[in-house]
Amino acid sequence: MAPKNVIRFILVLIHVSSCLGRSGKMFSPSFISVAQSLSSWPIFSAGISVTVALVLSLFLTFEHLCAYHQPEEQKFLIGLIMMVPVYAVQSFFSLLNSKVAFICEMMRDCYEAFAMYCFERYLIACLGGEESTIRYMEDQFQPSDSSPLLDVDYDYGIVKHPFPLNWFMRNWYLGPDFYYAVKIGIVQYMILKPICAILAILLELLGIYGEGKFAWRYGYPYLAVVLNFSQTWALYCLVQFYTATKEKLEPIKPLSKFLTFKSIIFLTWWQGIAVAFLFSTGLFNGHLAQSLQTRIQDYIICLETTMLLCSLIV
Repeated sequence: MAPKNVIRFILVLIHVSSCLGRSGKMFSPSFISVAQSLSSWPIFSAGISVTVALVLSLFLTFEHLCAYHQPEEQKFLIGLIMMVPVYAVQSFFSLLNSKVAFICEMMRDCYEAFAMYCFERYLIACLGGEESTIRYMEDQFQPSDSSPLLDVDYDYGIVKHPFPLNWFMRNWYLGPDFYYAVKIGIVQYMILKPICAILAILLELLGIYGEGKFAWRYGYPYLAVVLNFSQTWALYCLVQFYTATKEKLEPIKPLSKFLTFKSIIFLTWWQGIAVAFLFSTGLFNGHLAQSLQTRIQDYIICLETTMLLCSLIV
């Protein structure tokens, strides 16, 4: 990291902090008073994690903007990096005030879908673009006369689905067929996620969303099932794409990035479902426990953002 970029970044932070200090209205007294009802150590530990994630993510973004020499790769990488401050800030605000938790969660989930799209486009940009990626898939798995049969991956360019998908899905063929199937599989989640977020807001206004309540009269379980299938399919497509291109992507060390990104996206969703299910079964009773339901998820995400950023730096 160049020393002049460090100095520039410090000056930017000083300017931002001075602007916030002059305003003095970033947090209202009612907003802070709600946070005081929580124990001090969760707020403190989450605040430390969020601060570290914010400073590192902003510095990493600043570094890319100062050396913006490969825009096709860097614009999607910056979109991935911005996932860290989006997750961190919105989760921390939700932790401070449960009244804004619902809107923050919807915004966070929408950016999650965009981040998955950015990750796929970043890998494609590193491969040289769409046409180069398709040519690579077609050329790599063309067996030669000297290629042992057992060394040929994907059975002569055929991507076979695991059980039980192989019962009702046709095989994919490496090339345009495989590429566009993966692309559609990821884009559908990017489109469906905001639609479900809008539906959740409408159902919440009507009083029938019932976040965390697994009952047929509420909309939460139905949207959860739809999003679960959509997200699982998008991640499956991303796994297949990574498996087919991992050798050429080896210089950018995609494995750690892929595993951490996949775990954050997938585990964040399932840990929210698990917390909601535990509370719906009545395992945690009492007014205090119910008021902390959404904050448990927010607290965990505040700690996970630092791990996500580390995977992008490595």
